[in-house]
Amino acid sequence: MAKGSVRKKGKKWYYRFYVEDASGNLVQKECAGTESKSETEKLLRQAMEDYESRKFIAKADNITLGQLLDTWAEEELKTGTLSNGTVGTYLQAINRIKQHPVSRRKLKTVTSGHLQQFMDIMSFGGTVEDFVSKGYSKDYVRSFSAVLQQSFRFAVFPKQYITFNPMQYVVMRHKKDDMDLFAEETDTDNGKVKPLSFEQYQRLIAQLGKRSKDAILPVQIAYFTGLRLGEVAGLTWQDINLEEQYLTVRRSVRYNGATHKHEIGSTKRKKVRIVDFGNALADILKKARKQQLKNRMQYGELYHRNFYREVTEKNRVHYEYYNLGMTEDAPEDYTEISFVCIREDGCLELPATVETACRTAARKVPELEGFHFHTLRHTYTTNLLSNGAQPKDVQELLGHSDVSTTMNVYAHATREAKRDSAKLLDKVVGMD
Repeated sequence: MAKGSVRKKGKKWYYRFYVEDASGNLVQKECAGTESKSETEKLLRQAMEDYESRKFIAKADNITLGQLLDTWAEEELKTGTLSNGTVGTYLQAINRIKQHPVSRRKLKTVTSGHLQQFMDIMSFGGTVEDFVSKGYSKDYVRSFSAVLQQSFRFAVFPKQYITFNPMQYVVMRHKKDDMDLFAEETDTDNGKVKPLSFEQYQRLIAQLGKRSKDAILPVQIAYFTGLRLGEVAGLTWQDINLEEQYLTVRRSVRYNGATHKHEIGSTKRKKVRIVDFGNALADILKKARKQQLKNRMQYGELYHRNFYREVTEKNRVHYEYYNLGMTEDAPEDYTEISFVCIREDGCLELPATVETACRTAARKVPELEGFHFHTLRHTYTTNLLSNGAQPKDVQELLGHSDVSTTMNVYAHATREAKRDSAKLLDKVVGMD
């Protein structure tokens, strides 16, 4: 048990006790108490108990993988430079790992074999005790690998709980698509996101107009600009220049499952970008702005205003979204924000609501089977590239880090385009 004492300086009592520093040497720690000696002694006992408790857990012989993950999250993940979105993804991964039996193992007993089994079950699916995995995509599984890699590196140094990182021997394995060598027909476009034709886009808008009118504007903006759903939700009227016909993508809206709140954060690459648009979208935005002003007058006191509030956690800052009625007083730390995509009553049209509306509408229109909001981004890219846009320009409009992403991931060639390319050889041999 740590030794401690109290002493009076002026009118106030202070308590002090000895703790181990990083080198194992005892150093004195002093903290301010109260003007009461008995209360300060109580604070001293509590502080020493807390210290001894943490000291016990910190011993490599006692700490479990789950406790390591929590420590890494508090001391490094939340205080680092990763975006709020990435931090949220990693925290969700930590919660999922802690549901697996491996998280209850003492850290020194966790081997590369245990971790490989965990990664395999996340990739291929399976059951271990009460933990069930259906098998997940490469990107999703990669987040678990990143969390384990970084937390075990943290355990080696600076914590020195263990002497080596067992994740260095773990490999990511994935399902391979089976191919029927004797099938009579081959669907070469299977699994690819198919862009919408303009006729399909019009049918989608018509279907949304029946039950989900507030989702129409976000869909229209994405169709003509290729913005991600969170980026569309984060647009404000100050971001849009209707005279010169361009918009500025500065922020994105996402849901934080840990706090159960919507947050306004940076875009995926933490960069501001300019996206130009044409007359079609300019007309749509002008009409939307006019209608929103009319709705505000019609709803009166029932209309809602949108706000954000700055929240600081450790050295990380994020912004939470709130809405209030016209008659409600906004707290001092609320700042009003003028979103573009709002409901009829003024509240922000949330990303999840838009996605649900799109999927529901798609089920009603046979030609839109499998459609989701991100399809609009693929459609935008394909429309630009197939009509002669330069790949580098499209890359910048989309905010991709590399032009290969634009070409390889989004520019899915249609069956007709492939046929036309193949027929170019007929011209070479004079058969055209």
